[in-house]
Amino acid sequence: MSLIGKQVEEFQAQAYHQGEFVEVSQETFAGKWNVLCFYPADFTFVCPTELEDLQEQYAKLKELGVEVYSCSTDTHFTHKAWHDTSDAIGKIEYTMIGDPSHHISRIFDVLDEESGLAQRGTFIIDPDGVVQAMEINADGIGRDASILVDKIRAAQYVRTHPGEVCPAKWKEDGETLKPSFDLVGKI
Repeated sequence: MSLIGKQVEEFQAQAYHQGEFVEVSQETFAGKWNVLCFYPADFTFVCPTELEDLQEQYAKLKELGVEVYSCSTDTHFTHKAWHDTSDAIGKIEYTMIGDPSHHISRIFDVLDEESGLAQRGTFIIDPDGVVQAMEINADGIGRDASILVDKIRAAQYVRTHPGEVCPAKWKEDGETLKPSFDLVGKI
C-alpha cells in the first residue's frame, strides 16, 4: 500500500543526535521538509556507506530547509556506540532514530517481519507531515543520496506552484508542465 499523500501516523522514539539522546515524534517533522531514511542495522556493511553518503548531502539538504533522520530497529544506545566507534558513522550530524519496538518501521511499511529489520526505505515528508515521495530498495542495493536533492527541489516547486508538474530529470530552473487538455498526446 502506498503512503504517498498520507499523513505520518503518531509515534514517539528515542534517538541519538550529536552527543545527546533526544525524543522524536511525528510532530518533530512539522513545519519543515524532512527525509527519513530507514536501514536494516547498525554495524553492518552497506548501511554505513549509505549513511555516510547521506551525510555528504546533508549541507545541501539543510540549505533547502530539509532535516534528515535515519532509522533502524536498533536502539538509540546502539546508534551512539556505532557513532563512537565507526569513522564513517562518526561524521553523521543528523538524528539517528532507534526503533526497537518496530512501531515506526511498521508505520512506514518497511519492516521485514521475518528478520525484524527495516528495509532500505527513503521517505520525503513535507512540512504538513505528508509523504510526498518514497523509495524502497532490496537489502543488497545501496542508495545514492544525491538524488534526494533534485527530488526535494521538485517537491518544493510543485508545492509552491499549484497546477504545474516537474517532468523526468527536472532540475531547478528547468521547464515544468501545466497539465491540460491541450497537452494530451503531445508529449
